[in-house]
Amino acid sequence: MSATRHRALGGGVNHVLDYLRRMQAENPSFFYAIQGDNDHTGGSIFWADATSRMNYAYFGDTVIFDTTYRTNRYRVPFASFTGLNHHGQPVLFGCALILNDSEASFAWLFQTWLHAMSDRRPISITTDPDRLIQMAVTQVLPETRLRFNRWSIFKETQEKLAHIYQSQPTFEIEFKKCVNETETINEFESSWVSLLERYFVMDNEWLQSMYNARQQWVPAYMRDTFFGDFSITERNIGLNSFFEGFVNASTTIQMLIKQYEKAVASWHEKELKSDYDTTNTSPVLKTPSPMEKQAANLYTRRIFIKFQEELVETLANPATKIDDSGTVATYRVAKFGEEHKAHTVNFTSFEMKANCSCQMFEHSGIICRHILAVFRAKNVLTLPSQYVLKRWTRNAKIGDMQDEHATELPNNSRESLTDRSNTLRQEAIKYVEEGAKSIHIYNVAMDALQEALKKVSSAKNQSPVSAEDGALSNGRNQELHAAGDTETVACQSADEKEKKIRELTTELESINRRCEVYRANLLAVLRDMEEQKLKLSVKVQNARLNLRE
Repeated sequence: MSATRHRALGGGVNHVLDYLRRMQAENPSFFYAIQGDNDHTGGSIFWADATSRMNYAYFGDTVIFDTTYRTNRYRVPFASFTGLNHHGQPVLFGCALILNDSEASFAWLFQTWLHAMSDRRPISITTDPDRLIQMAVTQVLPETRLRFNRWSIFKETQEKLAHIYQSQPTFEIEFKKCVNETETINEFESSWVSLLERYFVMDNEWLQSMYNARQQWVPAYMRDTFFGDFSITERNIGLNSFFEGFVNASTTIQMLIKQYEKAVASWHEKELKSDYDTTNTSPVLKTPSPMEKQAANLYTRRIFIKFQEELVETLANPATKIDDSGTVATYRVAKFGEEHKAHTVNFTSFEMKANCSCQMFEHSGIICRHILAVFRAKNVLTLPSQYVLKRWTRNAKIGDMQDEHATELPNNSRESLTDRSNTLRQEAIKYVEEGAKSIHIYNVAMDALQEALKKVSSAKNQSPVSAEDGALSNGRNQELHAAGDTETVACQSADEKEKKIRELTTELESINRRCEVYRANLLAVLRDMEEQKLKLSVKVQNARLNLRE
């Protein structure tokens, strides 16, 4: 299959490889690898740029593996690893061309991706319902919670049960309601049996197979695991949101890299805009609560809006104490008129800890209205720190990259070239945030950057690369080996010292560009303010003339 698919793609694969080699030559933190192949026609290809690897360090707690090409018959077997940034936007963790659809090939891909991400395993991963992918995830990520995308299952169910959908129009509505709106396992089980009996499909093989796999796609079974979803139905969409509109069934291998770069640039621009909006505009507060003001200063704008919705809902969801054992108090929280949908919250005053039966915090990282209602009843005025996930805050990419969930990196990796690069990026982000606060500070920051660039360049001929640095860098780019007959060729550059200089120079140039973006945004705001002042001045002048007349 590999040779056939490779021939079908023609010389386009070489075009991709040339691009990857060029990108790594420009920046040694750019990672790519090629899977070996017995007939030497070329295996699958994986790559991740420096930004993807850095983003994974911040937001790698939950991952989406997109293989839309398999179900939508794409001309290019393009797959991607993505996640969610602190604005809830898609963020890229790596891409692949899969030239061989086999368990071994997918296992190689996950192993290679994991290696590029410093062997930090995610808490959860969402994929299409596919046996080969499931087996590969189980093999490489045995402790990661696997979830099948519901959108794919709903779509396939519509195809498998077309006759029922046509003859019983209400089946689809009730089927989705059974899956999406049941909150507990018992509620789902009862609703499922009732649904099958009502439509006389108790013996349907497809529905039975979906029921057997229910723990991997029905929300009621997965509420205790972090997936970053803000609502039950939010992730009920396709998995290719990062490349949607850029890569599709008509995209050729020759077009792929150009479309890939467009998607990366587009989402980067959207993230910058969201960063700017969060930093430079203030949300409208809806309550006098100190907690709301605190959250507005902590969270990014989109996450704050979600928190605000939950906080406002506490007004209609009173908390009633139903048990108090001394150390733990139990509350019943229900919306007025919907007592049958009550949730239970256990609250420990001494530790300021609470857990709710809805498990929204565990699933999304946003505290729910039910716990907030208990806080309100107990006069808790500010959010306890354990209920503010850094990954959702405006400072998510500042400071220590270790997030609240992920396993820590091995100690020896902290001495690696990659880690030093990531540390530089963290400091650079702080520098950009401070440097963009005013035109004066921006000019000072730019002068300092130019001076730093001169010092880095002069260090080129003064500071030799240590043997340890060379060993670590070679270790990062060394050949990877997958199980069986697959072999990975990791692509190396020639001179490690030159790589370090180029990498630092690239980082400084990147900071320079980001400063330019912030400067342009600030100038745009200033121009808009001046225009508004001018308009207001004209109105005042006209009003005075009218009064004189």
